[in-house]
Amino acid sequence: MLVACVAAMAVPAAGAVTLPNIIGSNMVLQADAPLPIWGWADPGEKVTVSIAGQDKVATARADGRWKVVLDKLRTSDKPQKMTVKGANEIVLENVLVGEVWVGSGQSNMEMAVGGSKDGAAEAAAAQYPTMRLFLESKTVAQAPVDDVPGQWVECSPATVGNFSAALYYFGRRLQSDLKVPVGLFAASWGGTRIEPWTPLAALEAQGEFKALANQAKAAAAAEPPAKAAGPHTRRGGADCQAPTVLFNSMIHPIVPFAIRGVIWYQGESNVIQGDGLLYAARMKALISGWRKAWGQGDFPFLFVQLAPWSGYKDGELPKVWQAQGECLKIPNTGMAVITDVTGDVGNIHPMDKQSVGTRLALWALAKTYGRKDVVYSGPLCKGMWVNGGKAVLSFDHADGLKSRDGQELTEFQVAGADKKFVPAKAVVQGDKVVVTAPGITRPAAVRFGWHKTTNPNLCNGAGLPASPFRTDAW
Repeated sequence: MLVACVAAMAVPAAGAVTLPNIIGSNMVLQADAPLPIWGWADPGEKVTVSIAGQDKVATARADGRWKVVLDKLRTSDKPQKMTVKGANEIVLENVLVGEVWVGSGQSNMEMAVGGSKDGAAEAAAAQYPTMRLFLESKTVAQAPVDDVPGQWVECSPATVGNFSAALYYFGRRLQSDLKVPVGLFAASWGGTRIEPWTPLAALEAQGEFKALANQAKAAAAAEPPAKAAGPHTRRGGADCQAPTVLFNSMIHPIVPFAIRGVIWYQGESNVIQGDGLLYAARMKALISGWRKAWGQGDFPFLFVQLAPWSGYKDGELPKVWQAQGECLKIPNTGMAVITDVTGDVGNIHPMDKQSVGTRLALWALAKTYGRKDVVYSGPLCKGMWVNGGKAVLSFDHADGLKSRDGQELTEFQVAGADKKFVPAKAVVQGDKVVVTAPGITRPAAVRFGWHKTTNPNLCNGAGLPASPFRTDAW
C-alpha cells in the first residue's frame, strides 16, 4: 500500500540555538571518530560546544546553520554532559561514547521486538541502560530536509517493544561481546522499495537510473515552498515509493552524525517489482550514495539475504538472491543468509529476528571489530569442476561442512548440456560437495536451493547455512 505522510515540527524561536533531534540527551557518540555536531542559530552568532574537556566554537552561516567537529573520544559508559551555548544554552545529559549503527529497510527491519519470536519475554528482559535507541517516525520529502522526529532513549522493557527487532538483536550481540555502549538508530518503512532510500546523487551517477533521477528532480522542483520558515520545517506530499523521498526525509537529516556502520534488510518489494539481477545495481547505488553522503569512507554495510516466501512469482526470488550475493564484491559489505529461519514459507515476515540480528552481528564482530575467533558466514560457492560424471563444488567458509539435520543433503539439482535440471545426490567430502545424478554423465551446471520455498540443510561447522547458488548463467 502506498502511504503519504506529512509531518510538521516546531519552528525554533528567533535567536535561539537549536539542535537536530539526533543530537540529544541519552545519545551515544561514536568512539574513536571525529564527531560532527551541528544545529542552527542567528546568522553570525558564535556557538560553543563543550564535552569531556573540549570546547569547539563555530559561527552560524548566513542560512543559520553551524557545525563543529569534536576530536575523537574514547569509549566510555560514564554519563557525560554536552553543553551547547550561544545566545541561549542547551545542556544534554546522560551522553555515552561507544558504537553507533543505523538499521534501515522495509517491513522485516521494521518488525518490532514485541511482534517477533518470544517478543513479550524478550522485551521484558531488555534492561540495557548503556544501549540507546532512536526510533524514527515515518516521513517523506521530495527534497532533503534538516531534521527528523524522534529522540534517544535508554533501552528498557518500556522502550524496546516497538523498536526494530533485527536491529535490537544485532546491537544486543555487539554489546554482549564488546562490552561497550551501543547506539542504534532505526529508520525503516514496510513495503518500500530500494529506490526511495537512494540519494539523488547516486541515481545520477549511474546511467541506468537516469529516468529515476529525472523523476526525483522534477518532483522536487514542483513541490511548493514550505509554509513555515526555519530549519525544523518538514516537507511532505510524496508517496513513500517515489525515488529519493525516504533518503531525503529519514536518512539525510542524520547525516553527518558519526556512525560505525549500517545494517540493511530490504528487497522483498523489489522482488515483487521484478527487478531480478538489476537489484545489484540498485544496491550499489544505495551503498555508494550513503557512503558519499556521510563522508566517512567505506563504512561497513551489512545486509540480509531475503528469506524464502511462497508468495513470490516463480523464478524471481533466486535472481535477487544472486544479485545480493554479487553485492559482496562491494568493499566492506557482509551478507546474513537466513534460508533456515523462515518457519513458515507462507509468511513473508520470519518471526525469528534473533537469528537475523545475530548473524549480522557476526559479520560486524569479525570484519569490523577484528574478532578472529568468530565464524561469520555460511558456505558460499566459489567454483565447480567436473571429475568424470561428478560435479565437484568448492566453497568459502566451508570449515566443518555438513548437513544441518544429519540427513542427506537436500535441494541440489544438476543438468547436462541439455540444460534440463534433475534432482541430485550431494555428498560432503572434506570441504567440497560432490554432486551426481543418474543419467547425467557429463554435468554442466549445479543449482542449490534455487526456488522460492527452499529450505536446504547444507551448513558449516558453526551451523551457518549455505547461500543458494547456481553455477550456470542460463
